[in-house]
Amino acid sequence: MGFIHPHSGTKIEEIAEGIHRISTPIPPEIIPDGFTYNQFLIDDEQPLLYHTGLRRMFPLVRDAVAAVVPLERLRWISFSHWEADECGSLNEFLEAAPNAEPLCGELMRDLSADDVADRAARGMADGEELKLGQHTVRWLATPHVPHGWECGHLFETTTRTLFCGDLFTQKGHEQPAITKDDLLEPSEAMRERFDYYAHSRDTGALLEKLARTEPALLACMHGSSWRGDGADLLRRLAARLDQHDSGRGAF
Repeated sequence: MGFIHPHSGTKIEEIAEGIHRISTPIPPEIIPDGFTYNQFLIDDEQPLLYHTGLRRMFPLVRDAVAAVVPLERLRWISFSHWEADECGSLNEFLEAAPNAEPLCGELMRDLSADDVADRAARGMADGEELKLGQHTVRWLATPHVPHGWECGHLFETTTRTLFCGDLFTQKGHEQPAITKDDLLEPSEAMRERFDYYAHSRDTGALLEKLARTEPALLACMHGSSWRGDGADLLRRLAARLDQHDSGRGAF
């Protein structure tokens, strides 16, 4: 897909069969070192948008989605946890897409979505699956991993794509849509700098739950998506976090 916004640089590229990455670059003069905000669109019988982007980014993301799927066909708007870059333009999308519903974990539905969203959310239980057509998504509840009590991650079973939110955040605004280069060190540098992870006693077990899906593609919210042995990368992240928390005497 060749969509690119002429002013913002927002672009959309297919990263797996029927899965499109929407990415808006934020240059270094706005955010030091540069940054990206990414959303993911599953084009299927029931199209799903994962992450909405910030509210002020709505026109950019809307136009990118519309380049692939007419907005009236959009069925689900999903997100990992309650944060502006996850769901800031949720209501704008609900207004533009009359057949769409929020899709999130049951806890997020009860804590925030059903109060703030203009349309009732479909809450998914841990491990619950939803068939979109050729694709099937599974909700994996991961409280506080990396942050937010209501946090969870969506796994697409056909392409083995894990929409991993903030787990492997990378700096930079000029990056390929997909990389096979190591993500652990760049993402760990961001974590050490900003300390945006929660320090939960269940982090290791929850990362292992994600690793057991054996993802082949990690769809990252900030930075490049990553193709490779996702289970190994998630387990290496868990080991690094365990080492970090043991060193600081967190538990």
